[in-house]
Amino acid sequence: MRVTIPKLQERARSGEKLAMLTCYDASFAATSDAAGVDILLIGDSLGMVIQGHDSTLPVTMDETEYHVRCVVRGSQNAFVLADMPFGSFQESPAQAFRNAARLMAAGAQMVKLEGGATMVETTRFLVARGIPVCAHIGLTPQSVNTLGGYRVQGKSDDAASRLVDDAKALEAAGAALVLMEAMPASAAKRVTEALTVPTIGIGAGVDVGGQVLVVYDMLDIFPGRKARFVKNFMAGQPSVKAAIEAYVKEVKAKTFPGPEHCF
Repeated sequence: MRVTIPKLQERARSGEKLAMLTCYDASFAATSDAAGVDILLIGDSLGMVIQGHDSTLPVTMDETEYHVRCVVRGSQNAFVLADMPFGSFQESPAQAFRNAARLMAAGAQMVKLEGGATMVETTRFLVARGIPVCAHIGLTPQSVNTLGGYRVQGKSDDAASRLVDDAKALEAAGAALVLMEAMPASAAKRVTEALTVPTIGIGAGVDVGGQVLVVYDMLDIFPGRKARFVKNFMAGQPSVKAAIEAYVKEVKAKTFPGPEHCF
């Protein structure tokens, strides 16, 4: 039986860290599921690690819907979260609903929207119509051109305070999870302490509700320079499943991320 939102929230309230990994196909879905991953994220990172683009921007709704269906068929227990691709939700709440409904019909249990306070109205609109939302703040890769690159966010006190305000507004609008990317650990801790819903970090320190990595990064498959927050869990492991099990174990034991992975 699949993990539900109340179950995720119950685990978080009990102090258990949530382990999330990106996933794009049935085989990795089955392996990650068996290894104890709590949440499978069909990330628009597929544009880079699957399709070979230099950003997430080219990913389409058709492609995302296809990968959601693959992951759902391959898994039985993990919660399924799907990214809303660039251009699929920014125009209006109604546009966001039409596209989110497609991903939910494909088997997703929640959709993820990049953006802070600008996404409050859209989040409220979706949640009121039965579509659970995960907010995504901090570094938002779909805004890479506006941000001037993949830069750490929330480094000053004022910037960290804005992230806290954004997260609280998104929670008030109904977001059931808040994902934080590439933020100082101190800022991510402030956000987590300000919320009642679980938080998930990627490059956001250990004082959050859980962790996520791109599966091809943590298996050292994706070529090129790795981000500071990535750890190669494949090193010393006999199989992909063992590597993913090691990741889940370290997340739940609060030994990953270590200081070397934090900003």
